[in-house]
Amino acid sequence: MRKQVTIMKQIDYLSYGILYGCAYLGARQGYHTLSALFLIVAAFLLYILQVGRTKNLVDLRGIFALSWIGGEGIACFQLSHLQHDWADRTWLAFFLVYLCFQIGYDFRLFQFTEETREIEHDEKQAKRLLLCIGIIMGVSIACFLCEALLVGFIPLFDSAPHAYSHFHVSGVHYFTISCVLIPALTVLYTKVSLLVPKKVIVFLVFANITAAAIPILCVSRFQLLFAVGFAVVTYLMLYHKITWKMIVGLFLIMIPMYVLLTVARRHDVSYLNGIFEMKNVNTPIFITQPYMYIANNYENFNCMVEQLTEHSKGLKMLFPVFALSGLKFVFPELLSFPLYITKEELTTLTMFYDAYYDFGVIGIIVFSLLVGILAAQIRRWTLQNKNPITYLFYGQMAIYLGLSFFTTWFSNPTTWFWFVLTGLMYIGIEYKGKRKKS
Repeated sequence: MRKQVTIMKQIDYLSYGILYGCAYLGARQGYHTLSALFLIVAAFLLYILQVGRTKNLVDLRGIFALSWIGGEGIACFQLSHLQHDWADRTWLAFFLVYLCFQIGYDFRLFQFTEETREIEHDEKQAKRLLLCIGIIMGVSIACFLCEALLVGFIPLFDSAPHAYSHFHVSGVHYFTISCVLIPALTVLYTKVSLLVPKKVIVFLVFANITAAAIPILCVSRFQLLFAVGFAVVTYLMLYHKITWKMIVGLFLIMIPMYVLLTVARRHDVSYLNGIFEMKNVNTPIFITQPYMYIANNYENFNCMVEQLTEHSKGLKMLFPVFALSGLKFVFPELLSFPLYITKEELTTLTMFYDAYYDFGVIGIIVFSLLVGILAAQIRRWTLQNKNPITYLFYGQMAIYLGLSFFTTWFSNPTTWFWFVLTGLMYIGIEYKGKRKKS
């Protein structure tokens, strides 16, 4: 069995190395479309291989391959004037990201046995989950109202183009947007509870309306997508099935909501096209926008690689410590690093931007290994632990890896705030679930 697993690992590494090498050579020869296709094939191949082995559509390694390598492939099409050929060091860094993640994951995976425990009905746990939903909902509503009063407006009803960026009260906003955890908690509750009373159904409907309403009022497409994606991942982990009706229904709901929130941000098509600088000016906005939201993050990384003169020696990735402790107000000079990006309006970055900023290629290697080890550990918890909150850790990790091209997750204080909040819920469920010894 172990020999078979070793052979499968070798297939993964060999396939990735060959296809990535072909993509690099294609890009160097100016065949950008061919280069992009090699990477996209690599992404889908690795995803299919991982899902085929684990029978899990949201396998963390598969999701990361699809996201990171697939996003890199999309960027290689170079459809915008903002894009140009990457430096060799950028290609090396991007290659090491998935390679080291896989090495870290495999290293941790071989240290525990594949043993699965299904979540069982437990009314005590169900009550605690319901309490968690109620507390988060109440705190989110209170903090949202507090922010609205302090800043003096609600982004959805404000005519300013960037009102959503200014709707933020330091420290309070973390609690406001914690409502995005509610849909996933609801999925857990319905799995753990043997019977859901009608009054509880009404409560859950109101809680989930709150979870959607606050991101909409904040005009935050990302938070809304996070809430839905988090719930979907949790559902797939618990029920292991999805139908075409579910997929179609989800798209029919989410696409109009995404479009409406884009309109609510007061960003018209001409404004966005002017920012994206597409080579084909007739490219439809529904292609241009998602393309640039993926591709330009890799360009920003390359921009940093080419222009960075001095590494920040860990201070970039320590930002959550400074933010959550309040030290950023005491020592602001420690965090005043320039942001290397292609254009002022396009500020989104990859998960690994800060790792390179801090320590260069060494930072990429170490950070990717640690993320791989953490992902494998979270998988172990989810498979072997009876506490349902472990699924929230898995769901968050799946989202972070699934959007690895979009943001510096682990340098983001919100990520750690949600991890801490999830940890507190884990402790609450675990403690309350213990029985008294006779």
